[in-house]
Amino acid sequence: QVQVVESGGGLVQAGGSLRLSCAASGNIVKIDFMGWYRQAPGKRRETVATITEDSTATADAVKGRFIISRGIDKKTVSLQMNNLKPEDTAVYYCNARGLRSSMVRFTSWGQGTQVTVSS
Repeated sequence: QVQVVESGGGLVQAGGSLRLSCAASGNIVKIDFMGWYRQAPGKRRETVATITEDSTATADAVKGRFIISRGIDKKTVSLQMNNLKPEDTAVYYCNARGLRSSMVRFTSWGQGTQVTVSS
């Protein structure tokens, strides 16, 4: 079983910054994808940023403001969020995908962390 835990959410004023962190643990052989997603009240979950072994991608809505990066151990991922806007308010979820020790692929989600940006 693979566990994913996010941290770092909170309340910030518009224009401020927050850094989200995510750590995956358990019977992991390899993680080849990690991503951040968010869901605002009444809206569908959307992709914020993703990272693989050789590429990153960010949504147009956050491009130039958010930066995704992975830790050296490849089991952690961070999301540096700068110049935050009220429309960034949402629950942010981390997703990790890869291989378990049984050589079966997994995809695991964290419980989410709330980010609230006040105007």
